[in-house]
This record gives sequence, structure tokens and C-alpha cells, in this order.
Amino acid sequence: MNTSRIADAGLGIRHVFIRDLVLSGFIGVYPSEHAAPQRIRINLDLAVADPGSQRGSRPRVGRDDLARVINYETTAEIARACVAAGHVQLVETLAERIAEQILQDERIRSVRVRVEKLDVFADAASAGVEIEWRQA
Repeated sequence: MNTSRIADAGLGIRHVFIRDLVLSGFIGVYPSEHAAPQRIRINLDLAVADPGSQRGSRPRVGRDDLARVINYETTAEIARACVAAGHVQLVETLAERIAEQILQDERIRSVRVRVEKLDVFADAASAGVEIEWRQA
């Protein structure tokens, strides 16, 4: 996965990520893909405003308080819910739905979503798409 630099002290951004979340879901345009679920791998990279950071300075160690950070379990649940919501024809559509839901949290500056179908080709590990969306 392309993990080009997301965390940035100068911009007060921290990088929150979820790697290799493998789910079973209904995705694809072919009739056979409507009949049985497929394995789908999802990777998420979030650029999150760091509340303890001041531009260009070293942040203070914050309180050990879940309310001040992005909960990655909540983020994983968004991906799970989007997959469980029903059949989607395109990996692009699934990635967009996940990105849209994640960006509901205004602390998240951008999200990169990679969706891969794992059982498409016998001679390839996966096929899929990666998108990156930013807050308006």
C-alpha cells in the first residue's frame, strides 16, 4: 500500500490507519458475483488534525482520553457497515461510500481508501481501487 507521508508535524496532522481489514461481501457486476459473497480487503489512511500540536512545534503529551482522538474501531465499523449494507456493483462505489462516511468527522482532513477483491484472478493477489478524498 502506498503510505506516502501523511503525518506532518508542521501541519499538525497525525496519521491514523487500518491495515488489511478482510471482510466478506457482495460486490461485482457479474451474475456469479450476485450469488455468493467475496473476500474484500480494505485499507484506510486518515489524516487527522492533531489537537495537541501547534504548527511547527513539538506537541505536548496529551491526556490519555479517547475523546481527543479518532477511534479506529469506529472507523473499522464504518467500513464493515458499508460492506454489510448490501450488494455493490463497483469497488469504486464501495470506496466512495466508505470515504463519505469517514469524512463526516470534521477532524479528519483526508482519507485514502483502498478496496481490493481478493479472489478475482487465480494469478493475482487482488484487483481493486484506491481513492483519496479531502474535506471540502
